Amino acid sequence: MGDRRLILLVDEQPERQADLASTLEQEGFSVRLVSAGSEAQRLIEDAHLVLLVLGPAGGPSRALLQHLVARDDNGLGPALIALVPAEERAAVLAALRLGAEVVRTPVDPEELLARMTRCLHMRQRVNDLTTRVNSLERLSITDGLTQVHNHRYFQDRLREEFRRAQRYDDPLSLILVDLDHFKNFNDEHGHQVGDTVLCDVAAALQRSVRETDLLARYGGEEFAILLPRTPLAGALTVAERVWREVGALRTGPERLLAVTASLGIASFPHQAVNSPEQLVRSADQALYRAKSEGRNRICLHATPVPLDGSVPR
Repeated sequence: MGDRRLILLVDEQPERQADLASTLEQEGFSVRLVSAGSEAQRLIEDAHLVLLVLGPAGGPSRALLQHLVARDDNGLGPALIALVPAEERAAVLAALRLGAEVVRTPVDPEELLARMTRCLHMRQRVNDLTTRVNSLERLSITDGLTQVHNHRYFQDRLREEFRRAQRYDDPLSLILVDLDHFKNFNDEHGHQVGDTVLCDVAAALQRSVRETDLLARYGGEEFAILLPRTPLAGALTVAERVWREVGALRTGPERLLAVTASLGIASFPHQAVNSPEQLVRSADQALYRAKSEGRNRICLHATPVPLDGSVPR
């Protein structure tokens, strides 16, 4: 094995494991021989596999075993093998019940190497699977074109944040951003240029919002920005930054096309906003006003929105 994977060999009396450490080094591993306790815990992050010599009940090695198993439950830990004296049946059972791989001591080097190889391979498979699952999860909540969050994820977070705002009496604001005359980009320059415009605008919006804000493609040429724990005044500050950033943008194949946007803002608490749906309707009403008053501007929600969702004309 030439990849020099790091093995943490942990014992309450580490000096007695010098021979085993030497054997593993000869097999191509990089071995750190450490005592159980805080020293081992500091080095866990860098280890590929931990060989833990299990000591008496109540000792630091038992506490470390429980710590490692708990980390492994979260998919965060290295592979783990407990080295337990063959005659200590209770210790063997305790390690097995916690979910650790067990090798009885005195160690048979060939058996230990075989189990180490298996554990390392299994851990790599788990890591690869975790990476794939995380990638699929990101894809499921991401708009394929603009790479910001998609509409479904926005709706989920909207409901979640609204419940939190109601429960803790926190402000919550929403900005809807609609590109002005976007159809012209597609009609005059083609849909490929239209897609470029959307991607560039999404990047500009991402630069304009804060880390705590949620940016999503709401549909077509419309984007939504959810601002947790943000009152109307704070939302207006973000909206003005977004409006300026979009107005300064030059997009298209040769970066010559200008784009403007209309923005509508609504906030909770408000007499007309008692649900996530009403927050969206209120922001949509403000956006409609921005469009009807000439576009390329920001409007705030001020008047109640009918519960049937219709927008006053």
